[in-house]
Amino acid sequence: MPDSTGSGAAAAQAALDAVQRYPPEAITIAQQVLAGQTADDDERSTAERAIGLALRELNDLTGALRHLRRAVRAAGTPRTQALARMSLGYVLANAGRTAAALRAVTAALPQLTGADAGRARMQRGVVLHYRGRYAEAVRDYGIAIDIAQREDDPLLEARARNNRGLLNAHRGASGGTDDDLSRAAAVFRRLGLDLAAADARWNSGIAAGQRGEIAVALRCFADVDEEYRRLAVPRPALLLDRFELLLSVPLLDEAVEVAAAAVRELHRRGMASDLAEALLAQARAALLANDLDTATAAAAQARVRFRRQGRRIWAAFARHVELRAEFRRGTRTATLLAAMVRTAGQLDATGWAGPALTTRIEAGLLAAASGRVDRAVALLDVAAQARRRGTAPRRAQGWYALARSRRLTGDDAGAARALRRGLAVLDRHRTSLGATELRAHSGTYGQELAAEGLDIAVRAGSPARTLAWAERWRANTLRMRPALPPDDPELFAALTELRLVSSLLEDTVLAGRPAHALRSRQARLERRIQDLARRVPGGIGVLTPPGVGVLAGRLGSRVLVELVAHGDRLRAVLVRDGRASLHDLGPLAEAVHLARWHRFALRRLVTTGDTPTARAGARHAAAALDHQLFDPLRPHLGDRPLVIVPVGALHAVPWSGLPTCAGRPVTVAPSATAWLRADGRQPSAGPSVLACGPRLPAGRAEVRRLAQVLPGATLLTGADATADTLTAALDGAGLVHIAAHGTFRADNPQFSTLELADGPLFAYEWERVPRPPGCVVLSACDSGLTGVRPGDEVMGFTAVLLALGARCLIATVLPVPADPTTALMLDLHRRMRAGVRPAQALADAQQAFVTTGDSTAGATAAAFVCLGAG
Repeated sequence: MPDSTGSGAAAAQAALDAVQRYPPEAITIAQQVLAGQTADDDERSTAERAIGLALRELNDLTGALRHLRRAVRAAGTPRTQALARMSLGYVLANAGRTAAALRAVTAALPQLTGADAGRARMQRGVVLHYRGRYAEAVRDYGIAIDIAQREDDPLLEARARNNRGLLNAHRGASGGTDDDLSRAAAVFRRLGLDLAAADARWNSGIAAGQRGEIAVALRCFADVDEEYRRLAVPRPALLLDRFELLLSVPLLDEAVEVAAAAVRELHRRGMASDLAEALLAQARAALLANDLDTATAAAAQARVRFRRQGRRIWAAFARHVELRAEFRRGTRTATLLAAMVRTAGQLDATGWAGPALTTRIEAGLLAAASGRVDRAVALLDVAAQARRRGTAPRRAQGWYALARSRRLTGDDAGAARALRRGLAVLDRHRTSLGATELRAHSGTYGQELAAEGLDIAVRAGSPARTLAWAERWRANTLRMRPALPPDDPELFAALTELRLVSSLLEDTVLAGRPAHALRSRQARLERRIQDLARRVPGGIGVLTPPGVGVLAGRLGSRVLVELVAHGDRLRAVLVRDGRASLHDLGPLAEAVHLARWHRFALRRLVTTGDTPTARAGARHAAAALDHQLFDPLRPHLGDRPLVIVPVGALHAVPWSGLPTCAGRPVTVAPSATAWLRADGRQPSAGPSVLACGPRLPAGRAEVRRLAQVLPGATLLTGADATADTLTAALDGAGLVHIAAHGTFRADNPQFSTLELADGPLFAYEWERVPRPPGCVVLSACDSGLTGVRPGDEVMGFTAVLLALGARCLIATVLPVPADPTTALMLDLHRRMRAGVRPAQALADAQQAFVTTGDSTAGATAAAFVCLGAG
């Protein structure tokens, strides 16, 4: 955030000095000056000014303006009055009254000389910064730095450098930004101005985020946030910086929440300038979330506020969101096209290249949809220039624009080359993120490029190219070598505390006692763990997706069925005996509807028992889904084992519950690349591990009976089955079986848990296992469910284990009852112990249950899937 404080008369200088060190202390000192009987007019003015600036730091703008106006009235000399006007202008700018702010600061300039003039120049730069007059602001900051060096005023120089560095960071200007901010922070620390030093370090985080260094920025923000807490200084406007970083990943759900929190808090505090920006943030997040009504309403409110504040450039930014929402609604008019082109030009002229680029691309698409091909090509070619500069997502957008332009001129081959270049840029960007969660969410950026490439391949009728494009984007996180979370004692301590709090919360809820405080503590800890886990450094490689020939060599007699979303259609690429074929499976929405119906029917059969109604519902649902997915493929399947790569909501299908898959070995994988990688791993020869969580009597009996099937296995039950002991036992194990209550967290799959003796074990923690187990069996309810992000990025225990290098995972995608589960698990392990591969062993065990005629037992068996490479 911009920083500014002036000097005052000798009697109140201590109060002014304390503003950036500890604002409450500044107020106390200044009040003592005012309470005295000997203070002259200038001293009283300076004391009032110190109080006003301290209240500004504490976000009380109303009180700040009141005291600064008193400072102007109380001044006894032109110089002191000018200094007060200078500070008044700064706070007026914060309050959104930028025209009045500019008048106040400009009027102060002629009365000031030397270092005072430098401070006024810097202050005017702040106001110009708020008004979007960036070139003028940079010039005034530069003049202030020159004056500070001439007057030997390191504090003034540091403040001007901090402000110039922040402005250049927001503009994406790399030259000198880090130098300005690091030099400013060093001076502030040397002078004992902890708050100012924290602000400069926070601005360094902004600069890192603008460069695309997400992990660096997150680490910086987390550290500085702790410093703000130590200083007891609220910084609600900094929510906007966190929002920008979240949106850049994008962590969309969090960004929506942060924007809403910023609107509430800034409105409550009357911070009009920042509130307008928060409304714009809310509009941008809503647009990405496809909430077009909220996007339009919030952007319109922001635009009105920006215009009242004289911030025309910001108003253009808000208009850009309104226009994009209108385009998303399907409006295709010449008026909208003209408005989009005009707004893109305005944004470009003021250095807001990102929004200008997006608006220009969508204007090109609008022109193409309206039949104005030449106009569309011209707009897209201008946008394509972005491929040479800026952050990775922006360069990728440039390659996308070039691809769309090439397609309009009939050059599909050139378009495909451009799309591959764009995805390569994003691959390099994703490796820099490190943390699994950040990589998974960043798949959003490749969505348009991959969809365009897929469209080219499907329209060309090429199954091999369709498979290549689907794999190029799908489950990219699992194509990357995993980066272990840092060996961070803070992260370990936070996870341990969260385990304790989660256990206390469950006990409190079960006892019927109020749990609000514990829920709040749990939420704070989860936020802290997310921040710490996101610090993982990048620099890891990316696996190249396999071609049909490579897949065929590994598949042998198996058949690969990779499902692909193409617009509103569901398609499948089938690979058998070295040949690929492309098939249309009908409407995607219909398949998703049938999959949900099938899950509901099996769940009802498991939970309500084997009734004629439940049995008939499950049979009809399975037949309908099976008909859509497999009838077009049936001539190619025979009785061969299947490797299925689902898409979107179809990742949760209980596949063996479908007639085509019943009794057949079926392996489910996030991508063909992930399957190939897992299938190529040698099974671990380490010991077997059997573990059981608490409050599961059937689970304890299950693992004790399994110990007879697997002699020599490590047995963890009762108090021995803790998070630490199980995590340690996973390292290098050949086979791991865990019977424990599980909870799948759809909002954040990395917080999905298995309940152990000392509390929940989080998916986050398994990422720390150095050597992955060979095969993992989870008999807990819903343990095989995953959170699916754009690009079919899966999150949860499945993703963590496969990314670590586990060869296969057998888990459930539905709730399962205890007794039939135990029987199924015993049969499964006996077969695997006899040397049968996991997918075949699971299929045989499931089929044995189906032949009993007990539909509840059959539904229980169908809930299990073999993931990875069985």
